[in-house]
Amino acid sequence: MNHGFPMLNRILITDIGAEGNAIARAGGQVVFVPMLVPGDVVDIRVTKKRKNYLEGRVIRFHEYSPDRIKPVCRHFGVCGGCKWQHLPYSLQLKYKEKQVTDNLTRIGKIHPGEILPIVASDEIYYYRNKLEFTFSDRRWFTKEELDSETDFSGKDALGFHVPGFFDKVLDIKECHLQPEPSDSIRNAVRRYAHRKGLSFFNLRQQSGFLRNLVIRTTGSGDAMVIVVFFLDEQERIEGLLDFLAEEFPRITSLWYIINRKKNDSLADQEPVLYRGNDHLTEETGGLKFRIGPRSFFQTNSRQAEKLYGIARDFAGLTGRETVYDLYCGTGTIAAYLASQAARVTGIEYIEEAVHDARINSDINNLKNTEFVAGDLKDVLCDSFFRDHGHPDVIITDPPRAGMHANVVRSVMEAGPARIVYISCNPATQARDISMLSERYEVVKIQPVDMFPQTHHVENVALLKLKNET
Repeated sequence: MNHGFPMLNRILITDIGAEGNAIARAGGQVVFVPMLVPGDVVDIRVTKKRKNYLEGRVIRFHEYSPDRIKPVCRHFGVCGGCKWQHLPYSLQLKYKEKQVTDNLTRIGKIHPGEILPIVASDEIYYYRNKLEFTFSDRRWFTKEELDSETDFSGKDALGFHVPGFFDKVLDIKECHLQPEPSDSIRNAVRRYAHRKGLSFFNLRQQSGFLRNLVIRTTGSGDAMVIVVFFLDEQERIEGLLDFLAEEFPRITSLWYIINRKKNDSLADQEPVLYRGNDHLTEETGGLKFRIGPRSFFQTNSRQAEKLYGIARDFAGLTGRETVYDLYCGTGTIAAYLASQAARVTGIEYIEEAVHDARINSDINNLKNTEFVAGDLKDVLCDSFFRDHGHPDVIITDPPRAGMHANVVRSVMEAGPARIVYISCNPATQARDISMLSERYEVVKIQPVDMFPQTHHVENVALLKLKNET
């Protein structure tokens, strides 16, 4: 059904904008269309009319952009993971850099003193150290599969959710984001489940045996596997886990979780160690970090080393400073800064992450770090500053939603000489920096590409306290 929305014929794609969607202009209106490249000429079916723009989808190609390249993955276009595989990497970097500057200048009304060229990723495939897959008995069939008249005996899937359908999962045979043994483990689990008649999860009915599969890998080649079950059937659980342990010696940490909730979040679930070590160890920047089954760690380890190095350089430490690391997670940034600061205080909402941060400091023999668990909007106050020292430098690396307005105000009241703001969402970063601009100026920014083949980009901004009279 087109709901009376018009068809736009022979439209030239001219740019790429928010959320990685391509931009066209028709009849004086901006049109956003996914999965296209500037230079494509297409017919577009309008799907939504907004006040200031239209949204649409491609119906027909008339010309392909000369910049368009062939995607590597067979699942491109259906899987929602790597929507920029058809863009050369040089253009991916161009549009990510543009996304950062557009957000700062248009949303934040900020004009940085210096915009440094985006830092590219050394690896544009197989760069992730963690992926999570979903079992589903409601497999998504592609148009090509339906048109092929093939007899698909299995209707289940082990893979990724199809965009826009919470209960439909695309069966993934290959993924170019995580190195081996990720593909081999996932495909072996699927074969074992079929051979043993293990039921896949039904998200609507909340029924079935197999629910999720989490695979983590390290630069040294070790792997952690977490199998999430809906039903606590020990004999079947042990059968699958024994199979994995025997088939894949590189699995040095094997876990399972029984999740009976309606959602897939594992943060409040208790992992059970079945075999091997209770953690992985990742080495980066001359430091070691312990990674447990629920630990947060940057999913691109090699780029994380560059990101944290940039944060350390922007902080401009001399060895005398008191540093606050806000949203510190498992203490990776704090560890990077500790050798060049007098003291680093990390603050994090998740208590388990704070526990890991303390262990990571002990592993690296850091004596000048401390970590506090609590909600930042409640923690940052005059008494905290008195007890933990007034910050000379604040590092902040908030989630995609950015900083709470109360946290922004507390940071301004603290008045550190420098703020280093790391963000995975330039739009909310721009919003927060706009509030901070009351007392701070943006000296320079450094975009960093952590996620090749996607539109996501990290940005590091250095803010300095204005000369106030």
